[in-house]
Amino acid sequence: MPQVKVLFFATYREKTGLRELPLDLPPGATVQEVLRVLEERFPEVGSGWSNALVAVNQNYAAPETPLQEGDEVAFFPPVSGGAQGPTVIHITQEALDLDELIAQIVTPRTGAVCLFTGIVRGETPQGEFPQTAYLEYEAYIPMAEAKMRQIAEEIRQRWPAVEGIVMVQRIGRLYPGTPTVLIACSGGHRDSGVFEAARYGIDRLKEIVPVWKKEVGPQGETWVEGHYRPAPGE
Repeated sequence: MPQVKVLFFATYREKTGLRELPLDLPPGATVQEVLRVLEERFPEVGSGWSNALVAVNQNYAAPETPLQEGDEVAFFPPVSGGAQGPTVIHITQEALDLDELIAQIVTPRTGAVCLFTGIVRGETPQGEFPQTAYLEYEAYIPMAEAKMRQIAEEIRQRWPAVEGIVMVQRIGRLYPGTPTVLIACSGGHRDSGVFEAARYGIDRLKEIVPVWKKEVGPQGETWVEGHYRPAPGE
């Protein structure tokens, strides 16, 4: 049974009361398994775990990152950078709870939240597949989440008054009427750029985040491909 060393920094160190914790894991465990253990052992951290950044052996890691004997797993908040609000980034197979996600970017300073959510259409009258039974979403998860964080940083550079950002993409089989993606931006008031930032977020997600969908209906099935080709390093 491999043992890893879990390190806590900043708010996570204060809330857990620990700087490090040895943890025995089952063979084949991933970062997600460590997170599940921590959520059970330290419930006082609450939803704060969802905003944690994780590094394995000093490299940023995704929930699916496998762990080996002796690995060092660090949990910490987004790096300090001024008055930046919370950022929530996820690729998930779970249903999107819009209220719960928005609550994560509402602070005492918040006076406005602009939200965009995509919904699976059951009918597309002018499309190649006019009727949709369901969509099948797939993602290159580690890269997708990294690119979503990049988009969040681009938003903050363009609209500095935006405080909190949520960007969540659901994958798997999704039926008509189901929310598939959520982009939400919060700010002190409606003129803080939240409208423009949310629109930029979804447009940019469609350009550079590696997520694909297959349309399935009575006429057959097809993968939907875009036309934008990101430049190297974009």
